[in-house]
Amino acid sequence: MNLTMVQLAAEGKENPLVPPWPELVIGLLAFVIVFGFLAKKLLPNINKVLDERREAIEGGIEKAEAAQTEAQSVLEQYKAQLAEARHEAARLRQEATEQGTALIQEMRAEGQRQREEIIAAGHAQIEADRKAAAHSLRQDVGKLATDLAGKLVGESLEDHARQSRTIDRFLGELEEKAEAVR
Repeated sequence: MNLTMVQLAAEGKENPLVPPWPELVIGLLAFVIVFGFLAKKLLPNINKVLDERREAIEGGIEKAEAAQTEAQSVLEQYKAQLAEARHEAARLRQEATEQGTALIQEMRAEGQRQREEIIAAGHAQIEADRKAAAHSLRQDVGKLATDLAGKLVGESLEDHARQSRTIDRFLGELEEKAEAVR
């Protein structure tokens, strides 16, 4: 192939790779006209669209930064409100604990008071029952003792005054013996 091109060049024939001068000039003129048309008409529209896009992008970035700043301030407000709510909750828990403790102490004191009242009432009832039982026992023992003494002596001891004295003396002796044993 190289040989063929060299031969053609030596013969003076035109090279197929190099166009003729008139075509080259016409092609160059057509290129300049199309380029000039594109530069005058199409390039300003392209630049205008590119400028609008750049401005929109820059505006979007500014809006995004403003939104991010606003979101950051709202977040800090929420964090402050949350911290305040937590503080309030802790205060309420503390108050509830204190109130619960006071209520428990109050209920214990009330329970202690009621317990003491019940114990006092129980002691009073026991004392009253003891006195009633002692009185009933005195009467029964006195009656039995009088009947027994009457059977032993052989005469009736129906005299009430004598009966009471005898019973009191007898029970007094029993109480003295019981205390001496203790």
